[in-house]
Amino acid sequence: MDPQTQPVRADDEQAMRDKAYPPLDDLEVDCESMSVWKIESWKKLDKRLHSPAFDLGGFSWKLLLFPAGNQGNSLNQIENVSLYIECSPPVADSDTDMADSDAGQWAVCAQFGLVMANHRDPSVFTLHQASHRFTPEEKDWGFTKFYELRKLVQKVDGKDLPILEDDKVDIYAYVRIIKDPTGVLWHNFINYDSKKETGYVGLRNQGATCYMNSLLQSLYFTSIFRRAVYQIPTATDEPTASVPLALQRAFYLLQSSPAPVGTNELTRSFGWDTSEAFTQHDVQEFNRVLMDNLEGKMKGTAVENALTDIFVGQMKSFVKCINVDFESSRSEDFWDIQLNVKGMKDLHESFKDYIQVETLNGENQYQATGYGLQDAEKGVIFQSFPPVLHLQLKRFEYDFNRDMMVKINDRHEFPLEIDLSEFLEPQTDRSEPWVYVLHGVLVHSGDLNAGHYYALLKPEKEGDWYKFDDDRVTRATLKEVLDENYGEDLKDSNNNSNTNGLVGHYPMRQFNKFSLKRHSNAYMLVYLRKSRVDNLLAPLKEEDTPQHISESLEREQREEEARRKEREEQHLFMHVLVMSTRQFVNYHGVDIGAWGLAGSDEPNNEVAPEARPMLFKVRKTSTLRELRDQIAKDLAIENPAALRFWLMVSRQNKTIRPDLPLLDSVPRSLKEVRDKHSAQSMEMTLWMEEATTDPETGALIPCQAGGNASSAKILIFLKYFDHHSQSITGIGCVTVGKEDKLSVLYSYICKTMKWAPNTAIDLFEEISATMVDSLDSKKTFSGVEIQDGDIICFQKRLPESELATIHGCHDAKSYYDFLRNRIQILFKPRFAHMAIQEEFQLYLSLNDKYNQISAKVGKHLNVDPTHLRLCATHTSGALKAPIKASTSLSLKELLGPVYAQVLSHTMYYEVLDVALLELESMKALKLTWLTDGITSEHHYDILVPKNGTMVEVLQVLKQKAGLSDEVASRVRFYGANINKIHRQFPPDYSVLSILDSTQLYAEELPADEVERKDKEKLITAFHFQKEANRTHGIPFFFTLKPGEKFADTKARLQERTGIKDKQFEKIKFALVQRASYPKPLYLEDEMVVYDMAEKDDELGLDHLDKTTYKNLRHEQRAIFIKN
Repeated sequence: MDPQTQPVRADDEQAMRDKAYPPLDDLEVDCESMSVWKIESWKKLDKRLHSPAFDLGGFSWKLLLFPAGNQGNSLNQIENVSLYIECSPPVADSDTDMADSDAGQWAVCAQFGLVMANHRDPSVFTLHQASHRFTPEEKDWGFTKFYELRKLVQKVDGKDLPILEDDKVDIYAYVRIIKDPTGVLWHNFINYDSKKETGYVGLRNQGATCYMNSLLQSLYFTSIFRRAVYQIPTATDEPTASVPLALQRAFYLLQSSPAPVGTNELTRSFGWDTSEAFTQHDVQEFNRVLMDNLEGKMKGTAVENALTDIFVGQMKSFVKCINVDFESSRSEDFWDIQLNVKGMKDLHESFKDYIQVETLNGENQYQATGYGLQDAEKGVIFQSFPPVLHLQLKRFEYDFNRDMMVKINDRHEFPLEIDLSEFLEPQTDRSEPWVYVLHGVLVHSGDLNAGHYYALLKPEKEGDWYKFDDDRVTRATLKEVLDENYGEDLKDSNNNSNTNGLVGHYPMRQFNKFSLKRHSNAYMLVYLRKSRVDNLLAPLKEEDTPQHISESLEREQREEEARRKEREEQHLFMHVLVMSTRQFVNYHGVDIGAWGLAGSDEPNNEVAPEARPMLFKVRKTSTLRELRDQIAKDLAIENPAALRFWLMVSRQNKTIRPDLPLLDSVPRSLKEVRDKHSAQSMEMTLWMEEATTDPETGALIPCQAGGNASSAKILIFLKYFDHHSQSITGIGCVTVGKEDKLSVLYSYICKTMKWAPNTAIDLFEEISATMVDSLDSKKTFSGVEIQDGDIICFQKRLPESELATIHGCHDAKSYYDFLRNRIQILFKPRFAHMAIQEEFQLYLSLNDKYNQISAKVGKHLNVDPTHLRLCATHTSGALKAPIKASTSLSLKELLGPVYAQVLSHTMYYEVLDVALLELESMKALKLTWLTDGITSEHHYDILVPKNGTMVEVLQVLKQKAGLSDEVASRVRFYGANINKIHRQFPPDYSVLSILDSTQLYAEELPADEVERKDKEKLITAFHFQKEANRTHGIPFFFTLKPGEKFADTKARLQERTGIKDKQFEKIKFALVQRASYPKPLYLEDEMVVYDMAEKDDELGLDHLDKTTYKNLRHEQRAIFIKN
């Protein structure tokens, strides 16, 4: 910044204020001061020095000077003088209260200007100014590049003097302390603690749940509501499946937690997935859905009518005749009131607009029972307001001109207190005032598609206002609550304040001032009946909180602490996975065990819990003997010496098998054993061999299958393939001699399986999941290269006659092939109207053909397989075309292309009335039968022979819709494409020519068409919205009559379509040419359409497409709560 050249002296406090303190809107000054530091010998100064201290506002202030620059700052490339101001609290006297205070928590907000001036002529100076929040973490602030060092001794432009003269210079500090009523002025929010600063905590945002957080905070601070929620019985509920319990827990955490509270458990109880957490919904919609859910849970409890007593008021809709004594009225409950904002100055005007009376006269007279058409007044009036009144300000409206939802940012004021008695019907009880006080303001900031919600709430009757912005809670001022949320231009806000000078939320720095449309404004207001505030906000007592809530949360906290401690000590422990015969006999898969499921309780249809390896967490310094003793104790094995462990290793064929026995007498740690034999693994994997004990001698008897006692021994594993159950089951491990013949296993197997001694047995070796070989029992184990850890699978040798009765694999080898290609498929019903709605899972082979698949599905559903139609799905979940009965593709080919790495595991089934082959010879049509004009639709699935005509279609429709012969004789079929009539279908029209994309309609010919005169002509009509290409609805035929004015034509159009009065009044009518970009010619009542309509013209009905309007608010699916 260049030196100042104005004839202002640096020591002129009054003149320097305007330069040192740029205006900051809405800030209130606490105190200010000026201090001067006279430096006599600049060249003799230290590299870093402080000025004498001066006091201001109870704080001590010093200047911090680096005469040659702050060399530690990388930005200081050119030599500059560095100058800062430093703030610190006064040193506390040990005898004062300050000594006991937390000295590390101070903060002060200040504007300051630092000036260097010539010691003889203070009009020669340079000035820098800033504003800052001084804290223990940022106690000094200023300018690293205050002034270039070389320019200090050069003459200032326009002056004959330099700033540094005679080795002397004067440094001035102008400091102004700014009041900070909210405690967060210019706060950077680093290490900000909401609980410590305000006594309250916020709610964490899951992604786009700020709308929910703002409403939950409002409901939480409505103490009477919180007390009612706590009284819902939830002691036996699960938090993720019970909305009341999850809400109780969230409320309790808001009471007790020192940190922001998460809402994941609450949203899981709603049945929401991750996508819902990133979808912003409407606050009012969410509030109503939540209240409906809670109200249902409160039925039959002590708080059955609590929500109604808190939130529900009554209003009356009426029509009252002016000239006769007749009134029709209806009372109804309301949970909230939606008030117009557009065109309304304030809340009072919005209420007046809400109860404004409409006069029904002229053509709009009211049909009064017994009095005929009468002039009348129509409107609503309130009969009562609830103790807690929710007002929804209609900030979002549909703009018909722009054809989109827009946000209304117009200024709309609301008071701290409002008397609503003038909006009540005269006979309402007024013994208690209907005065309401503002309790909460829910704010929407941003535009329609990218907004943010937060809440401004007053938790206590005489307390302060607070801003609840997700996980951050700060104090708020009345200006923040009121003026800043009316909706207006910022530059006008200062002229419209009604807070009597109270300060509000300030910009981070003075340069943040701007003037543009404010998009933060009130969206929902919460008012409390003034006479009942004490009851509505009464503090909760300890006994109001369910005891099981606090106990369960405290228990979970202890468990989490234990898990944290476990994580911290995790490096001291290791996992040991142990498989034994106890698990092996329950195992039905390949290899020895499912090591990935060790110690897991997760559901798994392939591996039962009792078949999964045991998991032990042991210290790395433990020995094998200590592990053995621990396992023996856990499994109640009397003699630990009966256990021997084998180290499991990974073979090259990706199997895991025992490799060598471990001696528990070797005093090595488990970590040393693991590092030596399997250093790359974080776990140790063991097979536990268990010997039996001789009851007489106590000697250990290993499991051995006879043979030559002198032969070297190997440990092998046996599995049994059962033809009938189509399964493989582990039998156990056994010791055999390497030079023994495989036939030595026969007697052992027969004895173990309790088969006859002469039972014929076949043997196979399970080399890997993809390789199974037959074994010759005449060869020795070494001859067929059987070694420690190998698996031999055996089966009975069944006669051909018995094999013929088995549906499935006939030998172990083919069953292993099935296991390799096995896939679990989830079958779902294709349509909701089907009689069978079961979802189920089946194991199928990827090599199965369609008839095999349908046979298994039919067997499970107990239906004829030929009457099933199946659909595969893409991995995205989208359905593929139904599978034809004649297909030769395998299941793998049906689920995806040959090259697919990932296959879908879901298929859909449909139970047919006819065989699939027969169905495939038929043409399926989806037909809409229209009645009551075009307002009633009846949908039918029509099945006719592919060589059939519309005659056959009529016969099926006649039967399904119950049409009489007379009505059937007047049925017309027509097809539409993109909601416009494509053609009529005469009786001899071939059904094969009807495209699947055609919208097929059928209707009884209207009377005016049946009796149509020669000169009358038929025109097609369709619906559109603004642009003729944006079609919607059901098209239809209409008769034009010569000479008929359109006013009369409209009456016939209403009768033809069956559209109700209120909706029909909103329709604009036009003639539209059949063209690529047609321009509608809108019709007036005096026009004669018959004369205007040309050959290619159609009649267009321009009105809102309600199928797309429903979710225009955010263009999203509706909010829901499942549980």
